[in-house]
Amino acid sequence: MDACEWCNLSEEDKQFQLCESKSWYVFLSDEQDYIGRCILVLKRHCNSLSELKDDEWDELRDLIGKVEECLKTVLGATLCNWSCLMNCFYKEPAPDPHLHIHVRPRYDKPVVLNGHTYTDSEFGHHYALKKSGVILAEDKNELLRQLKEWLNLQNCDEE
Repeated sequence: MDACEWCNLSEEDKQFQLCESKSWYVFLSDEQDYIGRCILVLKRHCNSLSELKDDEWDELRDLIGKVEECLKTVLGATLCNWSCLMNCFYKEPAPDPHLHIHVRPRYDKPVVLNGHTYTDSEFGHHYALKKSGVILAEDKNELLRQLKEWLNLQNCDEE
C-alpha cells in the first residue's frame, strides 16, 4: 500500500476532485476521451468490489445516482457506462489493486463547452479503449467548475 498511487494522493492529484463522501472520492478523469468521464475511488485500500462493506456499498449507490444525475443535467448525457476492470494493476509483478470505478457518459447529441463542440462518435456502441479525442484545457477547467458546482449544490460532500 505504500506504493499505491490512490492511497497516496498529493494535493496536485486532488486538483480534479469533484467531491467526496465518507468512503469515496469523485474525480474528473485526466482522460476526457468521453466528456465528463469521472473516477470514483474508495478511500481505503481494497482489492475488489466483493470486499466492500455495507456502508461503502450504500454510499457507492448514492454517489452513482448523484454522478449520473449530474452528468445528465449539466452535460445532457443520455446514459452512463460504469466499469470496474482493475486490469492495469495486474501488469505489475506484484499486483496490489485499489478499487476504483470509471464512469463514461455517453451522448446522442453533441456537447458544447465554451463554444467548442464534442461529439460521441461511438454512441450506441461499446466505448472505445484507445479513443482519440482531446478536450481543450480551458474546456476541461470549465467542465470541472460546472460539475463541481452542481455536485456541491446537491451536498455530495455530505454523505
